[in-house]
Amino acid sequence: MVFSEFECSVCVVNTSVYLAQSFGLGLAGLLALVIVLAVLLFLVVKFAQTWLRAKLSGAPVSIANLLAMMLRRVPYGRIVDARITAVKAGIPLSSEQLEAHYLSGGDVENTVLALIAADKAGIQLPFDRACAIDLAVKGTTKTVLEAVRTSINPKVIECPSPESGARSIKAVARDGIAVNVRARVTVRTNLDSFIGGATEETVIARVGEGIVTSVGSAETYKHVLENPDSISKLVLSKGVDASTAFEILSIDIADVDVADNVGARLQTEQAEADKQVAQAKAEMRRAAAVAQEQEMSARTQEMRAKVVEAEAEVPAAMAEAFRSGNLGIMDYTKYKNIMADTDMRQSIASDGEESEEGEK
Repeated sequence: MVFSEFECSVCVVNTSVYLAQSFGLGLAGLLALVIVLAVLLFLVVKFAQTWLRAKLSGAPVSIANLLAMMLRRVPYGRIVDARITAVKAGIPLSSEQLEAHYLSGGDVENTVLALIAADKAGIQLPFDRACAIDLAVKGTTKTVLEAVRTSINPKVIECPSPESGARSIKAVARDGIAVNVRARVTVRTNLDSFIGGATEETVIARVGEGIVTSVGSAETYKHVLENPDSISKLVLSKGVDASTAFEILSIDIADVDVADNVGARLQTEQAEADKQVAQAKAEMRRAAAVAQEQEMSARTQEMRAKVVEAEAEVPAAMAEAFRSGNLGIMDYTKYKNIMADTDMRQSIASDGEESEEGEK
């Protein structure tokens, strides 16, 4: 039978009047008694259902604790329900522990469910560590319950990650042939190193590094295609799960195929680069030769100018020789005859060269 607030208030007043008359209390005593009874009735109405549910479930919580949680603005209903769930699963937890975790910013429900899952799976997970894991993943998309479930049921991580947009990891063997490798890494959560351990991104990066190292150490790409398990063995031997939040169970090579001939392409590019360097050096030598030719032409012109200058001084010297008596008319005549004979010889020589060229 449910009473309304008005009926409860009337009942409190009638009861207070009856008790006041029985004990001979005055108006002040009556008011005090009304207040006390009202507070008691409020507590009964407010906490009776929660207290009774906890009592019947074998996880009793006192009215005083419920009142204290309400004053601390803690949702006592969630705390009591979480404690009932834990106690029914055989995990003794006090309301103070759950309340402290809630006030720390933790998720009480997921923490209790994670403790139950770990206990049923036979995994040692103390309450304090579960709380620490829950607070560590706060603000992320993961929960402590997911961490425990991954420890029970291993998960598969794609390498490379599909979120990166890459479909495979390209690595080059010693013969210069590149291969594309895609791997699947089976991991489970390592609860002992979950706090402060590296995340999935670190595992993916280390596995990718191991794949590149394994393929790069192979003599030929055929060896990689024939023995893909050699990649898994080498990567596992490197201990890529050290200081991470996971324990690697296996690394399986999902796909291996030939990408391209990186060595030939690099040699072609190197040859093209060498050709361009050689062309540049040849152009430098040609420019130097042209500059030297121009310099020699300038020197030739300079020498010719000096010859013309010297020839221009001959008439002046001859005139000075006539005036000083060092040169006579007969000497001048002989000089002119020699010059005429020289010109004739040069003319005959030029005609002979032209005739030879014509015959050719």
